[in-house]
Amino acid sequence: MAITDKIYVKNHRQLASQLDTSFPKSAFSGATLDILFSGDGIAKLDDASRDRVLEFAEDFLDCDCQSNPHCGCPERKFIAYLLELRAQGLGPDAIVDVMGDDYMVYAYPGDVLSFLDSGVRTLEAAEQLADVDGRDEAEAEIRRKRSELSG
Repeated sequence: MAITDKIYVKNHRQLASQLDTSFPKSAFSGATLDILFSGDGIAKLDDASRDRVLEFAEDFLDCDCQSNPHCGCPERKFIAYLLELRAQGLGPDAIVDVMGDDYMVYAYPGDVLSFLDSGVRTLEAAEQLADVDGRDEAEAEIRRKRSELSG
């Protein structure tokens, strides 16, 4: 299961009440993207919620794909955002706090830790493959990225 499947909308009940409709808690589910980020949905939200929803939409839903927002770009952009937070030295708890403050979404710190750990393990495997293949520059670059991710 991808980390974006484990990202949830904060204040879900409050937002559902404001929109006068129900939608899944998962921030990246198709129904949530359709309901919460439509023009009609955004207009019904209070100012604070609207600002966060608009920031989320601007940062993750802005692409030129024909099937936007169901094209996979929002998920890839969000994963890059999580990796950037980790590169800044934040741990799982701090990452959860920042994403909540920035975009009114949350995840469980254990899920973020599992995502980061999986990334480190994947980079370890790629580093070993580069070593076996004799690609010294690629191995050094992968080792640097793995070091950044593992802290």
